Amino acid sequence: MSQRDQEKWDRKYLENPALREPRPPLGLIDTWVPPSDGNSHALDLACGTGRNAIALARKGWEVEAVDLSPVALQILTEAAEAAGVLPSIRTEMIDLETFRPPENSYDLILKANYLDRSLIRRTIPALRPGGLYIVETYMHHADNAKKDANPDYLLAPGELKTLFAEGFEILYYDEFWNESYEMYRMRKQAVVAKKLSA
Repeated sequence: MSQRDQEKWDRKYLENPALREPRPPLGLIDTWVPPSDGNSHALDLACGTGRNAIALARKGWEVEAVDLSPVALQILTEAAEAAGVLPSIRTEMIDLETFRPPENSYDLILKANYLDRSLIRRTIPALRPGGLYIVETYMHHADNAKKDANPDYLLAPGELKTLFAEGFEILYYDEFWNESYEMYRMRKQAVVAKKLSA
């Protein structure tokens, strides 16, 4: 992570009020993530302002929410405090390009609206057997409204499920248009993958 990347995202959160507005969490959380049994730990990668971390905490999960933007993490902290779930969320500013969490540490890893294939590979060992890895992010499509999107951060058709082809059971996969509250109309992919025992 460069200082420039951090400053870019801090500036986006500071200058764009829409990015600071509360947004619904991923629907996959409601559908696929059960309430905590009292000892469930989640990792929210590139958590932004925390819509998904807060939703998980409301279901009783202990959440580690990581991002490169201290501005986003401050917004998350304030929102979590207002929601009464701040004790269940630990935030950390990290370099996502080198982040490698401890092995067998989480029952759930979640990543939304951010594609880094290397980060997925580096974090898979941190997921416990039987745990879920949930990803929802953007893909290439001729009708995407944001024509200048960096192609490195867009999935090829059908690609997301191939990132979990080994050592996982694919519980759910879909391609669809994004939510109406997002800034640009974009095609997305989502996967829910269950890690198999070694």
